[in-house]
Amino acid sequence: MKTPEPSKENPSAPNSAKFIGTDNPRHLRAIAALLRRPMPRENLDTEAGCSNGPELIAELRRRGLEVPCHRINFVDRDGFICRPGVYLLTDADRRKLHQWMAMRQQKGGA
Repeated sequence: MKTPEPSKENPSAPNSAKFIGTDNPRHLRAIAALLRRPMPRENLDTEAGCSNGPELIAELRRRGLEVPCHRINFVDRDGFICRPGVYLLTDADRRKLHQWMAMRQQKGGA
């Protein structure tokens, strides 16, 4: 069996110095929520109106944001220790988003 050739896609977007932007309503709701505060996946799903927050975050990462997921120590309702992830914007993400929003507003976007 032959191994598939590596993807020829340009992987520069995740490490991009610039956020390429979005018009996707779910992306916009997720961005607005994360600009307010860090949040776990379940809260992000509710805020963005989706059921697959990790894929939504992956889409934002492909557009040039970092959006790291930090693990926190937590005790669930049954008393078990768990380590849920909390998504947050880095300072660089915030700068990218503010620049993108300013440019979007100058062009007459929403």
